[in-house]
Amino acid sequence: MQRRPEPELMTDPAQAAAYAAADFSSAHNLFIDLIRRTFGPDLRGPALDLGCGPGDIAIRFARAYPDCTVDGIDGAQAMLDAGREALAVSGVADRIQLRLGYLPPSGAPVKPYPILISNSLLHHLLEPMVMWQSLKHYAAPGAVVAIMDLVRPQSEARAAELVAEYAADAPEVLRHDFYHSLLAAYRPSEIAAQLEQAGLGQLQIELPSDRHCFIYGRCD
Repeated sequence: MQRRPEPELMTDPAQAAAYAAADFSSAHNLFIDLIRRTFGPDLRGPALDLGCGPGDIAIRFARAYPDCTVDGIDGAQAMLDAGREALAVSGVADRIQLRLGYLPPSGAPVKPYPILISNSLLHHLLEPMVMWQSLKHYAAPGAVVAIMDLVRPQSEARAAELVAEYAADAPEVLRHDFYHSLLAAYRPSEIAAQLEQAGLGQLQIELPSDRHCFIYGRCD
């Protein structure tokens, strides 16, 4: 099945509100658990969250790593607006800043960063090299890199099965987006080729679930 790109930005306030209200705890906790398993519990310093959306990953990361601050950037103001309430009651708002910013690089207040994280941004990008060049732009030497994204299944039927299994009770907008995000996702072999092209071949790729890939390592 060929990749079918989807819109890069989520600019609809209703769509953004649905994402902010949704329970992504299973997938988002998986991401944080993978970071802790790979890099340990003692990361410290400023972290950059690329494509932070309404900030749920930034909040979970800040709670898991009390010696870190998090700068989140996203190109959709609607997503940032939708996350304000959650951030306000998170208990870690003093260590998180969510900013409007676009890739190629813009919007981040610190450079370079010793920690770079991103969840579910790669499949939105029409040109995936934007992600990898942005990592190289923002990363300090030896920076921790942790990225999670979806994996494109072998068929539309399998994509529909995944939606039925993991999002059957979700609002229609989320089921629709999940299905199309699966169709827009990259496969591990495609990601590996992207990393080699970007000079990031040292990063590793792991499949921690039937629908996710985890890209991790350190920048040279």
